[in-house]
Amino acid sequence: MEQIKHECGVAMIRLLKPLEYYKEKYGSDLYALNKLYLMMEKEHNRGQEGAGIGAVKLDVPPGREYIFRERAEGSDAIQKIFASVRTQIDEARNQDDRQPPFIGEAYMGHLRYSTTGRSGISFVHPFMRRNNWSARNLLLCGNFNMTNVDEIFNDIISTGQHPRLYADTFILLEQMGHALDRENERLFNKHKGDNLHGLELSKAIARDINVANVLKRCAPTWDGGYVICGIVGNGDLFAMRDPKGIRPCFYYADDEVVVIASERPVIQTAFNLKTEEVKELTPGKALIVDRDSSWRIEEILPEGANCKCAFERIYFSRGSDRDIYNERKHLGRELVDSVMRAIDYNIDDAVFSFIPNTAEVAFYGLTEEFEKRLIAMKIGKLQQLSAEGKMTPLAIEEVLKHRVRREKVALKDIKLRTFIAEGESRDDLAAHVYDITYGTIRPGIDSLVVIDDSIVRGTTLKQSIIRILDRLEPKKIVIVSSSPQVRFPDCYGIDMSRMGEFIAFRAAMALLRETGREDIIDEVYRKCKEQEKLPKEEIANYVKEIYEPFTPEEVSKKIAEMLTPADTRSEVVIVYQTIEGMHKAIPDHPGDWYFSGNYPTPGGNRLVNKAFINFYEGQELKRD
Repeated sequence: MEQIKHECGVAMIRLLKPLEYYKEKYGSDLYALNKLYLMMEKEHNRGQEGAGIGAVKLDVPPGREYIFRERAEGSDAIQKIFASVRTQIDEARNQDDRQPPFIGEAYMGHLRYSTTGRSGISFVHPFMRRNNWSARNLLLCGNFNMTNVDEIFNDIISTGQHPRLYADTFILLEQMGHALDRENERLFNKHKGDNLHGLELSKAIARDINVANVLKRCAPTWDGGYVICGIVGNGDLFAMRDPKGIRPCFYYADDEVVVIASERPVIQTAFNLKTEEVKELTPGKALIVDRDSSWRIEEILPEGANCKCAFERIYFSRGSDRDIYNERKHLGRELVDSVMRAIDYNIDDAVFSFIPNTAEVAFYGLTEEFEKRLIAMKIGKLQQLSAEGKMTPLAIEEVLKHRVRREKVALKDIKLRTFIAEGESRDDLAAHVYDITYGTIRPGIDSLVVIDDSIVRGTTLKQSIIRILDRLEPKKIVIVSSSPQVRFPDCYGIDMSRMGEFIAFRAAMALLRETGREDIIDEVYRKCKEQEKLPKEEIANYVKEIYEPFTPEEVSKKIAEMLTPADTRSEVVIVYQTIEGMHKAIPDHPGDWYFSGNYPTPGGNRLVNKAFINFYEGQELKRD
């Protein structure tokens, strides 16, 4: 119900044959560009604040441009970019330019959601490093967030560099650019000894650049979740995934193309592929395409413990992926026992629905499992009737009439422009963003069960959803989250960084105060402060102690109390997925730090403690 900004989406294409091949086979030299557009549109869910593309053309004569970039801001950035690119191509062709811009062999695309609060075109990927030597140019983009930017920054300074800006993408560009220079120097010294000079020496360096060496020089300093993508000016292309697989990356390769994207269905749709044909990039490894169009998977860092992100599967990724679809249905099934208790085991007087549309698949899983339970119950009653000799048509009809009632009870009506109002009038407008379907509930009789994919902040629930559902006058409103309680901030690229944003945290803090245990809050702060100067590897997550006195059910009860508007007539119950249920539904993605506080890298513990210190000291209020 409340939008959470995801980190980013990436898309890359490397053509393995000459451009003329694609023009003859597919009827256009815009084959790769058109595919990139389609992939980016299919990944639009991953970033709507800005977008950018980069392209590199091979074997261009000196004096002609061979690296191109276009970026734009706004939710319509993709359309702006490709409209501009097409205009530039058409204008060049009208001037009889046989080498129009943006038609090349290597492409990257990026979709951005800001998770740092920084905005502006200068922060939109891809970033570009320019140089007169082709093999020293670099286009860089990624889906990442580093927890140790300060350490990487100091590593760069130690080499004698003077970075212009302090932001992780700028710093990575400088760090990798420096490593690329060292790789160029290695080859310069090697080929200088072979008596090569001038253009021949430059071509030999461009031919023999090994981007794996660049990555191996830089990656050991990185702490975070990442997929780092780059194109070198000589045509080399790479994508590297973090060693614990925190951020997703998929690829496809045949004798024509190598394709990389953040999500599998994006590649499947764009290239009409079966699920099995699209592979997942192994954590710690890089997919590398060399200038000569050969490609390989190479280990950059040893693969670590599996910490693939569970929230990625629950909320962010496209539900059209085969495995994600099944996992989300399983999440719904895991909630049945908790929902049964919430409705007092009375299925006949319960109506099931979902808000928003992203929760629809979990809704299917939930109601299908209820159907399954209902069928088992009907079979038992029919067997009992048979044993008692009471199997009459009327008795059978009475058993079979029981059903799971599904209704579309709420829908987003229009995008109300709440910026025109202030204070209470603004809240009133916000409460009408959703509309309800009248007549779907028997007032005072039915319990209304509404499933959501996550309840993180609870703002929309309190300001809008509960108020409009209460108009239907159900006996009870049961709000169900297919994900567990989000208790801890993310530091790997998802826009959930402040402790005070989480309704679960606010509920636990309220319970501590109500039960006279405020000393725990002060003690956690003291422990966090004591660790501030320690190396990140020695820091523990003491924020967990805020939640330890209470069961998840106690926290959920308090959340329901805090989110229920004062004038609500119906009883409101909030049910969360359990962490155990989530792991059953999503066994291959055990990364659960949002819910458990078990961060996959040392930098996570450092940042969660810092987030609590900021909250305690009131700095969150000053940040904006």
